[in-house]
Amino acid sequence: MRLLFLLVLVSSLLDSCCLSLNCTSLNCHVNARCATIKDVDGCYCNDGYTGNGITVCDDDDECINATQICGDRANCTNTNGSYYCTCLSGYMSTGQERFTTSDGTSCIENSKAVCHLNSVCVSTNTRRTLSEISTKKPLEFLQSVKNKTTETLTPVDVISYVDIMSQHLPFLSAVNDSVPDRETLVNTTINVFVDTVNNFLKEDEITVWNKIPERERKTSITKLLHTVENATLGMSQNFKSTTQLNVDASDIAVKLFAFDSQHIKHEHPHVSMEGDFIKLSPKKKTESTPLTGSVSIVFLRYNSISSLLNTSDYSEDEMKQDMADTEKTIVNSPIIGAAIYSSPPTLYELDGITFTLKHLQVLGKDFGTVCAFWNYTPDTMQGHWSMDGCERQYFNSTHTSCKCNHLTHFAILMSPRHILDEAHYNVLTRITQLGIIVSLICLSMCIFTFFFFSEIQSTRTTIHKNLCCSLFLAELLFLIGISVTEKPLMCSIIAGLLHYFFLCAFAWMCIEGIHLYLIVVGVIYNKGFLHRNFYIFGYGSAAVVVGISAILGYKYYGTENACWLSTENNFIWSFIGPACLIILVNLLAFGVIIYKVFQHTAVLKPEVSCYENIRSCARGALALLFLLGATWMFGVLHVVLQSLVTAYLFTVFNVFQGMFIFIFLCILSRKIQKEYYRLFKNVPCCFLCLR
Repeated sequence: MRLLFLLVLVSSLLDSCCLSLNCTSLNCHVNARCATIKDVDGCYCNDGYTGNGITVCDDDDECINATQICGDRANCTNTNGSYYCTCLSGYMSTGQERFTTSDGTSCIENSKAVCHLNSVCVSTNTRRTLSEISTKKPLEFLQSVKNKTTETLTPVDVISYVDIMSQHLPFLSAVNDSVPDRETLVNTTINVFVDTVNNFLKEDEITVWNKIPERERKTSITKLLHTVENATLGMSQNFKSTTQLNVDASDIAVKLFAFDSQHIKHEHPHVSMEGDFIKLSPKKKTESTPLTGSVSIVFLRYNSISSLLNTSDYSEDEMKQDMADTEKTIVNSPIIGAAIYSSPPTLYELDGITFTLKHLQVLGKDFGTVCAFWNYTPDTMQGHWSMDGCERQYFNSTHTSCKCNHLTHFAILMSPRHILDEAHYNVLTRITQLGIIVSLICLSMCIFTFFFFSEIQSTRTTIHKNLCCSLFLAELLFLIGISVTEKPLMCSIIAGLLHYFFLCAFAWMCIEGIHLYLIVVGVIYNKGFLHRNFYIFGYGSAAVVVGISAILGYKYYGTENACWLSTENNFIWSFIGPACLIILVNLLAFGVIIYKVFQHTAVLKPEVSCYENIRSCARGALALLFLLGATWMFGVLHVVLQSLVTAYLFTVFNVFQGMFIFIFLCILSRKIQKEYYRLFKNVPCCFLCLR
């Protein structure tokens, strides 16, 4: 028996040594393994590969070799030695986003995927989501929302949850007075609220926000900012004793101060939040300042939403590249906020706020910064960046310091250094307003002149009538409607009309050049036929351009900052393109006219001296230069160069264009001078001036 056992042991050891010896002696392929299958030792390709195991182990393409291995609701993607499935658009995975059929995952219909973010779908999803959330108590409500937003959200989820939070804003601040340990409950509620909001702002969710169209995205962001500010401020009013609370999450930070009137003289709240400094300056107390009351102050800091409020639609990955784009301005700091609640309101009045923010991107030598705040309307939740009431005090490559006279959400905008700062912006605004008023007066005088005096009626007068009328209507609309951004429909209509009337003015400028060219060259034409075609071109060409633009891009009429054409998708070229074309045609006509005039001056005006000829040509050339839109060339130069000089030249020459037209077409015209003399010679005061 012992001998038998010894023989078995020796036999097994020999088999093991032989097997090891065989595998060692075989040089298997990198995608193969040495194994014994059916008592045969050899190299066998790994799963997902096919070949002899020694020299060849090719990848099996499961997506081709198998018939719909992922099913009809998913796409199959082959990998080396394996594959994975991803659900088609409109379906969602029951497990991982990438899966194989062997793990039990399948694709089911995703009702949210076909939502298209329209108001009906969002409302339906909001109601369905709200029915799944406990709304008995603020803390339970917030914990429920927090739990449901932990996983990755869809765009419609983001919009729906923000709407739900906004709708429950008064509810969040309510705390029952009979609750024991009230301040502990408020403290816990604020912490859960910050964690809940942080779920919307995590880095992974920024890609979801970017899938939402810009207008809806900014509305939801504005609604979220408004909700966070007012909810935290409302909750802070439940603290009855002096309190300082700090709540930090990965992408949002809240610092809260609550104190009574006895501590006001000791409380000048200032905070430092991850390298950003904010300080409030209250007004000095007066005899009318109340003696008793309470104050709540909230500071907020958002780390990740800056890119969502940029002035153009582009991803955060493109931010560094877009820094060199002179037409884009980006948010180059975290967004901070500050809010005050004082009872009574006169107990703690703000004198100003100063803050220093760290740049997200180090500034290059060609870039500057602007202090701005998010200006929005609570009724519509439509907002835009504004500089009103804010001024920059200091900046370098890494930080910018600002001072503002009001509270809201602030940030540092980075732009090319040639973008105008607030002082130049205000000066140019005043020049524009003054120039347009002067131009409107001068244009109205031109229109009166061209319609009233029968002795001067001609083809050129007809052209000048229509040119002045088009410019008058365009500048009047610009003066009264360029800033009506709070009414989107009205703003779009005004932008469309401005587009039309400015193009009409350009068209009549082109007609002026063509007509002067015909006069100089000496072409014989039928007056009635020519007038009819002039009207068709003057008003019809502009209507065609605006009509096509409105059909293809109606949503680009009106922006958040002005009732004008949007720069998105290069829509502004529906105006710049035709304008540049007309300017080019006019300049060519101008060159030909000047050449013909100088070539034939001696023949056309033999009785005029050389000096008079030069002066006459120069005066006519100068008038033609303005009438044919050469002043608009400063606008093209400003678009290209974006310098302070071109900004002032463009503004001055264009807003005073009506005055130039009146001077060159009326004041310097001998025929019209005679008509003015006949009109005013019987008026004593005017007759003395005319003498």
